[in-house]
Amino acid sequence: QVQLVESGGGLVQAGGSLRLSCAASGGIFRVLGWYRQAPEKQRELVATLTLGGHTDYADSVKGRFTISRDVPKNTVYLQMNSLTTEDSAVYYCYGEGAINIITGRPIGYWGQGTQVTVSS
Repeated sequence: QVQLVESGGGLVQAGGSLRLSCAASGGIFRVLGWYRQAPEKQRELVATLTLGGHTDYADSVKGRFTISRDVPKNTVYLQMNSLTTEDSAVYYCYGEGAINIITGRPIGYWGQGTQVTVSS
């Protein structure tokens, strides 16, 4: 059974830092990453990291956020620095597993989310 369990969210002042963790289990994930969703906004990509080490960041977080992965532990981290109120959202861990043989597309999994609130 696939599980993605996030931790590390909380309340922080603008300019501060937080580190999110996501422990993945129950499968091999070609891609692990983070998305976020603020109230009344669509869920958006924050950062992803492949097994091969390729990273992808949203423009809004480049230079401030760093994604990393502990492959043996199947855990992905998101170090968030210089946080602003615009970063406040629920952050969801995302994992991309095996290819669905019917659709030909990778199967995606989501964690339950962790709240990040940045106060001004």
